[in-house]
Amino acid sequence: MVKRMLVMLLTTALIVGALGFVKFRQIQTAIGQAASFQPPPEAVTTITAVQEQWPETLSAIGSVAAVQGVTISADLPGTVDRIGFEAGQWVREGEVLALLDTRQEQAQLAAADAQRELARVNFERMQGLLNENVVSRAEFDRATADQRQSEAHVGEIRATIERKTIRAPFAGVLGIRRVNLGQYLSAGDALVTLQSLSPIYVNFAVPQQAMAQVKAGRTVKVTAGDLAGVEFSGRITAIDSVVDEATRNVQVQATLANSDGKLRPGMFVQAEVLVGATATIVSVPASAISYAPYGNSVFVVGDWQDPNGKSYRGVRQQFVKLGPARGDQIAILSGLKAGDEVVTSGVFKLRNGAAVQINNKVRPSNNAAPKLENS
Repeated sequence: MVKRMLVMLLTTALIVGALGFVKFRQIQTAIGQAASFQPPPEAVTTITAVQEQWPETLSAIGSVAAVQGVTISADLPGTVDRIGFEAGQWVREGEVLALLDTRQEQAQLAAADAQRELARVNFERMQGLLNENVVSRAEFDRATADQRQSEAHVGEIRATIERKTIRAPFAGVLGIRRVNLGQYLSAGDALVTLQSLSPIYVNFAVPQQAMAQVKAGRTVKVTAGDLAGVEFSGRITAIDSVVDEATRNVQVQATLANSDGKLRPGMFVQAEVLVGATATIVSVPASAISYAPYGNSVFVVGDWQDPNGKSYRGVRQQFVKLGPARGDQIAILSGLKAGDEVVTSGVFKLRNGAAVQINNKVRPSNNAAPKLENS
């Protein structure tokens, strides 16, 4: 009985030992496989960092304003008798835009002309009689006053007729017409807007800390989002004398040539003031930057070796100091040198030593002045 139990215990121990040995070998094999495992390469795009000369600029959002812009209104009440313009038309200074009905004033002018002629004849008669001492000096003075009063009355009526002739105060482009033929206008009713488009102002604000860099005469480059590929150049012509207490910004005004009329009052634009000499920097697309609270970095592509000594294309994380941005590009002030191959897409899934597979058939934009696409 005892012998049988010993045999059973020995057999059980041998089975358990064999199973344990097999399991141990399996674990060792798995550990070895895990140690030699290399994740599949990540698909990325790359670009070679280049050295460029960038001018030192100060960027700001501005708005376009007309050098001269008014809403043309009726000076006196009356009925619109003639309209001499079309919406959007370019007009010269002094060109007649509209006429109000002046039939009543014309009749008054005819009566006043007759009265003036009578007063003139009476004045000349009195002057002859005064020379002959037939009339008194007082009668002659009265005739002189009547003659002058009649002249003034004629001038007043003619001025009223002229004020009912609405003219362009300066050359420019008209807006949308707001009146119709035969419409009665009260004094001050608007007819149309008139804007002078060349030259044109661009107003923008800069922080008070930058006031020392912004001076009259400095060059300003202006671009508009809906005018892709078009850049306007002008100069700063005025700087406000006060600082806004709410924003601590200073208003700056630049004057630009706008001969083709592409810039219109009220448009939002991007203004860049050239405030210093050009600087030598290394530029990469903004999509290459991995932003993090502890520091910004890029992934530089290089040749690596796995634990088995096999070479592969991998990346290393390189912390960098960023400079100004320009379009799709961003300046690297330190941490990267020209000629380094940098990952431009897929940086969020990379880590130090990760294998990569480069496919540059479709790469992120790297344009200093990108065009906006319709969404």
